[in-house]
Amino acid sequence: MSLQVPSPLISEAWLFQHLDNPSLLILDATIPKVGAKKSDVIKKKFQIKNALFFDLNDFSDADAPFPNTMVSPEKFQEKARKFGIQKEQCIVVYDDLGIYSSPRVWWMFQLMGFTNIAVLDGGFPAWKAQNYPIEKPREKKLSEGNFTSNYQSQKISFVDDILENLNSNESLILDARSEGRFYGTEPEPRKEVKSGRIPKSVSLPHTTILTGTKMKSKQELQTVFQSKNPSYKPMIFSCGSGITASVLALSAEIAEIKNHSVYDGSWTEWGILPNLPIEIYHEK
Repeated sequence: MSLQVPSPLISEAWLFQHLDNPSLLILDATIPKVGAKKSDVIKKKFQIKNALFFDLNDFSDADAPFPNTMVSPEKFQEKARKFGIQKEQCIVVYDDLGIYSSPRVWWMFQLMGFTNIAVLDGGFPAWKAQNYPIEKPREKKLSEGNFTSNYQSQKISFVDDILENLNSNESLILDARSEGRFYGTEPEPRKEVKSGRIPKSVSLPHTTILTGTKMKSKQELQTVFQSKNPSYKPMIFSCGSGITASVLALSAEIAEIKNHSVYDGSWTEWGILPNLPIEIYHEK
């Protein structure tokens, strides 16, 4: 039996303990933070030993009008096999910012029915702080994989689902963007996107569920979600383009909350498409 992750979030000590396990696959999912200037993006010098770079752009729909749009299950399977991913593997994903883009990859695999995957708590900063093995990035080629998609449609929401929810109010929409973007007091990083929020949505900036670069404890996360969602409604997570909404999805899973999905188009889609209702507040 291959190595199994003990939870959706694993420590640097756990990863170090299993670093040389033959069934372990480490994925570096680092992307620049949204709105970062090109001059602020530093070329990667080091990565965790044995890691492979997982390009989120390559696993997103290049023909879609909005960034980070999920590809079809068939296309994901094709790309995963070409990458070399085996269905028997144990995957750990991390990023250089701590917990930012790595949960998106975790969620993508969850969406495709693959559950033996975890996010490294604290990411590369936590790993480096322990002086665990690092190396310079290098090209590594894997043989053809046998990954199989098993699409879990309940884990993803689309614009029609959001519109339907405006009438039914069955689910709670939690927005992972900053409060400034949620309330319309600061501009969107993408100039073509309007300011505001989805009606009836609630602000939960992804940074509030973190302590530094690490995720808050299970108990703390349960308290956060209970305060935002006292009626225990199903939750739909939104953000700018699906990245930090996936951070909320990961935190909900850690809090043992299962009934949730990610709005794939998120605010970039909602703020661009015409004739969609928008709420905007200049004061909280």
